[in-house]
Amino acid sequence: MPAFSALLNGYRRFRAGPYIDQRTRFDALAHGGQSPRVMVVACADSRVDPTRIFDSAPGEMFVMRNVANLVPPYEADGATHGSSAAIEFAVTQLEVDHIVVMGHARCGGISASLTGKFDEAAEGHGAFIGRWMAKIEPARDRIRAAAALSPDIDAQEALELAAIRLSLDNLMTFPFVAERVEAGRLALQGAHFDIADGVLRVLDPVTGRFEEVAFDWSAAA
Repeated sequence: MPAFSALLNGYRRFRAGPYIDQRTRFDALAHGGQSPRVMVVACADSRVDPTRIFDSAPGEMFVMRNVANLVPPYEADGATHGSSAAIEFAVTQLEVDHIVVMGHARCGGISASLTGKFDEAAEGHGAFIGRWMAKIEPARDRIRAAAALSPDIDAQEALELAAIRLSLDNLMTFPFVAERVEAGRLALQGAHFDIADGVLRVLDPVTGRFEEVAFDWSAAA
């Protein structure tokens, strides 16, 4: 199993390098528990690792990843909800200060939604994907219609950004989230990362536009 062997080799490099370099921090996390101030909702895409993009140290970020970085609406139906449980844990137990929903360019889940590949998927053949991506079907259908009228519209990016906005709206359907946001104890933020050029854009709450984060190349040299 070469893929798993590669993971073990990576572990050995980690144990010989980064683990030793941050041994004091790992000891503190092991005995003192975690207290991250930020939760990041990110895509499960293997190309988009929020801990690398934000250059965060162990224990600084509570990360939830799923297909297309979606936050489902609050549902008190007694069923099992993994994403909702992670949000509840971050907000009510870890008491994070921020929740960042980070989408990304060239998202496979978004692409599948646009093509409708899993819309009518049978059980065992993409049904889980189809049901999950159905959460953004209304936005998808609006963007499809707009793109049909104006071919210049980048439907892929438009739906990526719409999904981020929808997830932020859905976060506010959770009573414990809304309560803290309204009290000024929790802030919600949208972001979009482009894999190709490394550009991060952040949703401006005033203009409603995704604005590129300034970057000083001279400082990075």
